[in-house]
Amino acid sequence: MRVLGLTLLMAGAAFAADASLSQSQIDEIIQKFAAKESAFARARENYTYRQSAKIQEMDDGGTPGGKWEEVSDIVFTSDGKRTDHVVRAPVTTLRLIQMDPGDLEDMRHTQPFVLTTEELPNYWVRYLGHQNVDEIGCYVFAVKPKKLEANKRYFSGQVWVDDRDLQIVKSYGRGVGQQKRSEDHQYPKFETYREQIDGKYWFPTYTIANDTLHFRDNDVRIKQTIKYEDYKQFKSDVKITFGDEADTKPGVKDDKKDDKTTPKKKP
Repeated sequence: MRVLGLTLLMAGAAFAADASLSQSQIDEIIQKFAAKESAFARARENYTYRQSAKIQEMDDGGTPGGKWEEVSDIVFTSDGKRTDHVVRAPVTTLRLIQMDPGDLEDMRHTQPFVLTTEELPNYWVRYLGHQNVDEIGCYVFAVKPKKLEANKRYFSGQVWVDDRDLQIVKSYGRGVGQQKRSEDHQYPKFETYREQIDGKYWFPTYTIANDTLHFRDNDVRIKQTIKYEDYKQFKSDVKITFGDEADTKPGVKDDKKDDKTTPKKKP
């Protein structure tokens, strides 16, 4: 976003040290969850869903001001091509900020972050420890881009990886990218939650940001919400399989949960 003329602070998160995991086991977890994220990314391309996004300016007292909204259906055409169909897009009433291409790219790709095997070489991934998210045991990793390339957006923050399914169930961070020094673009920190759909994949279902954007001349508080709803499978020939999953090293859980608990959405 650029100003015309979001700080979501994570509550003191505590990570349990896991001395039982060696560096080789941590590296294995990273490789395996990235492979599952790749399979999920391919599978998601075979699902239709509705994405409802809203960004609202807030005053110091929390009263809503101008806003931007868009509701889109991600669907398939009659010849099987995937496309975005805008269902609703009222005229924006934002007064203090203006949407830029980075905001739109973040909503499409960065905020529903997927760390695939293909993207893994572009990121530093550091193990932070183990933590529960709504009764789900998770490995927690810090993720940041190794370098910023022109015209590309990246995720910088933390991800929570289910310690059995080895898929991301929550991410917290912000979208980052190269900027010209003469330009003043700011982007909010956000949290994205996933839920298990069809008993196999963890799909993004909710993103929220409640942040203050610090521009050079002034600060602007915003609130952003995105809902991803009504996932329906259109077609799929993707399966998550590993030839040697039964040979998991000690300390690396990868068995299927029978009593999977879905992370709760935040208000």
